[in-house]
Amino acid sequence: MKITFQSDYGKLKSVCIKRPEQAFVDDARITAQWNELNFLSKPDYAAAVSEFNEFEKLISKSGASVLHLPYDPVVTMDSIYCRDASIATDHGMIICNMGKPARKNEPEAERNVYENNQIKILGEITHPGTLEGGDVAWVDEHTLAVGHTYRTNWEGIRQLKHLVEPFGIHVWVAEMPHYKGPSDVFHLMSVLSPIDKNLAVVYSPLMPISFRHGLLERGISFIEVPDAEWDSMGCNVLAIAPREVIMVSGNPVTKQKLKDAGCVVHEYEGQEISVKGGGGPTCLTRPLERII
Repeated sequence: MKITFQSDYGKLKSVCIKRPEQAFVDDARITAQWNELNFLSKPDYAAAVSEFNEFEKLISKSGASVLHLPYDPVVTMDSIYCRDASIATDHGMIICNMGKPARKNEPEAERNVYENNQIKILGEITHPGTLEGGDVAWVDEHTLAVGHTYRTNWEGIRQLKHLVEPFGIHVWVAEMPHYKGPSDVFHLMSVLSPIDKNLAVVYSPLMPISFRHGLLERGISFIEVPDAEWDSMGCNVLAIAPREVIMVSGNPVTKQKLKDAGCVVHEYEGQEISVKGGGGPTCLTRPLERII
């Protein structure tokens, strides 16, 4: 066993999260921001807190240590989706540059937290490069997949390669489709959730063909999310250990497929904190250390 930051399916050892009290703050802030930030509808603050309590309890029961991101007046309620502002590597955190202009202050806010907690910084993505953490996933310890999307551009990918390739890390680019266009939250991890070294939850209709073939060629099997469970976050599944996952409730077909594959499945109600904002459990967490 070893501890690494370069995994998305090892046993979770430490993780960052941001609670609704620090991101949504209160009903007045939600009212002022939700529509402009493209939430599907206005989250209910009390229900969001209750849902997050349930979600955090599942994280804590896994044995992972939790670092809570604080309230910061310069970021919006989108900051609850804390994966997007940084990338974790064994050589330090990479501070992103957000493709969504309203989220431009989040990376610096996370950098401050990392520095205050003696978490090393490897580098940052700078203008005109953009890169969001939801577009990045560790396929294995030496392969970092990155989606070329409306949130992550070629210059951001070039800078990412410059930062990690000297350490022998291969950056594998997935050319993502247009889907609903620039205003939609559509990341690589909208169609891919690694849950073991040879198993991933996927939504094939929006996967690039070459990337999908490449995963299969690596011996990775798929749990295919049905169309009916796409919008309800069926493909956004967080591994807290190999084949042990957290997912949003209301996706019974995907849940059963996971169980049939030998997975332990934990669910939380996520209408307010996940479905309305387009951010499932992977988005709500910035995993740091994992044990592989």
